[in-house]
Amino acid sequence: MSPAPDAGEWVVLGRVSGIYGVRGMVKVFSFTEERDTILDYSPWYLGPARRPWVLEDGRMQGEGVVAKLEQVEDREQARALIGQEIAVLRAELPDLGAGEFYWSTLTGLRVLNREGVALGTVSAFLETGANDVMVVDDGKGGELLIPWSAEASAGVELAAGQIIVDWQADW
Repeated sequence: MSPAPDAGEWVVLGRVSGIYGVRGMVKVFSFTEERDTILDYSPWYLGPARRPWVLEDGRMQGEGVVAKLEQVEDREQARALIGQEIAVLRAELPDLGAGEFYWSTLTGLRVLNREGVALGTVSAFLETGANDVMVVDDGKGGELLIPWSAEASAGVELAAGQIIVDWQADW
């Protein structure tokens, strides 16, 4: 039996947000760039215990995604899954090109400006339409919102666990 994957090997792709219909389908809030891309993965690993659930079927429904999981046959079974995170193993994600990163890879990295001043740690990313925004926890109860662009992001140094930005602490 192989050891259980550690926390760094999981990527959260969405969460179960509701129930759909009477046959055990769930509504899914997908974090993937194309919302229905979450349906390309199976099994889904739900909740903190990362229990595997085989995806039987799924589709776009209006602006959202609905899915049918194996062994979920009615509304009550589906209701029990509401709020659970949907994770997959990082190894299941497609390889990216040079200079491309999954947000989950960057979350938790230290952020320094070009002068070497520590600005904090990446806590999240936001999609705003115009450009993505990196949310940096300054460690003092505040946040910095830094545009994620070629101009603001001078470099990602994964081996060093840091991102260098062209940004000042007092902006």
